[in-house]
Parts: sequence; structure tokens; C-alpha cells
Amino acid sequence: MIPNLSLFGKEISFYALMSIAGILVAGTVLYFLASRRRVVRGELLHTALTAGGGALIGSHFLYALINIPLFVAVISSPEGILQNGWDLLSLVLLVFGGSVFYGGLLGGLAGGYWYARHRRLEIREYADLFAVGIPLFHSFGRVGCFLSGCCYGVEWAPGFTYQYSLIESANGVSRFPVQLFESAANLLIFFVLLVCFLKEVRRGRLIALYLLCYAPMRFILEFWRGDRYRGIWFGLSTSQWISLILVAAVLVAIEISRFYGGKKKTKNKA
Repeated sequence: MIPNLSLFGKEISFYALMSIAGILVAGTVLYFLASRRRVVRGELLHTALTAGGGALIGSHFLYALINIPLFVAVISSPEGILQNGWDLLSLVLLVFGGSVFYGGLLGGLAGGYWYARHRRLEIREYADLFAVGIPLFHSFGRVGCFLSGCCYGVEWAPGFTYQYSLIESANGVSRFPVQLFESAANLLIFFVLLVCFLKEVRRGRLIALYLLCYAPMRFILEFWRGDRYRGIWFGLSTSQWISLILVAAVLVAIEISRFYGGKKKTKNKA
């Protein structure tokens, strides 16, 4: 694929273009859906911006955590740093230069939750909206990944061959288009959540439903990812472990909510 687009003499990343398109489309959808809930559009924008900041921090922070062994290996040899012309900025870019979706998701949810709580907003109403928007935005982002040659799949004879990916290991090998499969899966999740939102099914719990849909899908698709430099622990990738933890955490949260909800109903009847 072609990672960049030449426009007016400048190189623009297809990933950036698709991400911007995803933000615009998802933002437009949420703008119109906001009228169906007790959501102030101005506060929705502010919550989204705060969540975006959290997502940016979280995505790069998790990437840094994954690359700790590389960072330790570099700084453990000061002579090697000097010989290879490393400086502090280069090291920072090496460790924090990439991004991981799960880090962005968790950071974004934390940022949005903090803002909504600080402003005393109806957190569940805003969470339902973002639950619909996240997979829609993500579907665009994964198409950007496909065009740019990142998040690439395993070797697969009928697949696609990259020649211009910035990740050298992705080039010259026919690969499974796992990014497109994840994009399609995200679109399916979006439509399911949209229907639930419009029919008010599981109102106030759509973010939990989103996680229970996305995490298992991501766990399965990880077996067809070829970028194993992201870390493999006991046979599973970092994202697969996070998927398992998220599913377990959501199920526990649901059971706790049911338990306390049942106690409140019993007290009211008494």
C-alpha cells in the first residue's frame, strides 16, 4: 500500500487522514444522537476533547511500557548510545514514538470519566454516546493502518504485499489484511450499539456492551497479527492479555452492580 499522500508538495500520512475522517464522521453521528439523551452538546465536545487528550497520553504510555526492554537495553550501554549518535530526544521518540489502541481506549475513558465527574454530568448518558462513536472512529483508523502498513498481519500467500511501509519487517511479504477484518468488525459493533442506543436497550451500559463485543473480537484477530514486536507473554500478545482482563473486569462490574441493585430493591420494598 501507499503510506502517504502527496498533496501540494507535502507528504500526508494516510493514517492521519483516515483518523481525521473517523473523528469527523463519528463526531457528526454523536452530535445528532445527543438530542436523544440528557446531553449538552457543548459539554459533549469538551468531554470528547478531554477524552482525546487522555487517549493520546494513554496510547503512547502503553507503547512505552511495551518497549521497556528495548529502552533498558539501550540505556544499559552508554557507549553504544554515543557511538550510534543517540541523544535524549531520540530516546524519547524511540520509547514513546508509537501508539497502542488499548492504551488510547483506557486513557480516553479515564479522561472522559474525569471530566464528566468533575462537571457533574450524567456519566452513563455520555458513556452510551461514546460507546457508539468509538467503534465507528476505530473502523476508519484501521483502514488507515492498512494503507500505512502498520498493525500488519501474518504471512499469507493470497494477501497484500507492502513495499513502502515505514516498518521494514512489513515489506516484501504477502500478508493477511487483518486491519480490514478489524475495521469491518468495528463497523458491525457500531451498528449493533447504534440499534441498542436508538431502542434504548441496556441504557447506561453500552460502554460495557462495547467492551464485551470488542475485546473477544480483538483477542481472536490477534492470532493473525504479524507484528509480534509488540510483546508476547506466555504465548499471548499484550493486547490479548488486556482483552482477557477487560472482559473479566466488565463481568465482575456487572455482577457487583446487580448485587447492589438487588439490595436497593429489597430495602425499598421493606
